Amino acid sequence: MSERSALDHVFVSGLALHAYHGVMQHEAKVGQTFTLDLVLDIDLTEASRSDKLADTVGYDQVVLVASAAFCAKRYRLVEAAAGAVADAVLERFRQVMAIRVTIHKPHAPIAATFDDVGVSIRRERQG
Repeated sequence: MSERSALDHVFVSGLALHAYHGVMQHEAKVGQTFTLDLVLDIDLTEASRSDKLADTVGYDQVVLVASAAFCAKRYRLVEAAAGAVADAVLERFRQVMAIRVTIHKPHAPIAATFDDVGVSIRRERQG
């Protein structure tokens, strides 16, 4: 990875998805809305010169892939859901070198007042 590409990102923030993830039984029945933030490490040198979509990744396609991976099945842990999203994006978009997936679970069943809880993972392309 070049120095330049390490600084380039495509991102989607605040992607709201309703899903049934969680350990508690009522989470499986009622579900809740999660918010995802995605940051994709990608070399945007060519896209910045060519002005062509073919030289980057389309936000719409990133959202489709991430949404499908996140909602495809019920995960007990948001860590597993985040891993599924990261794996799906890396598999689908060969030009993405790494991804950070943050999942916010604002309605987590915690007996406390809080602004936000969740997980953030980073996965890099291997090889």
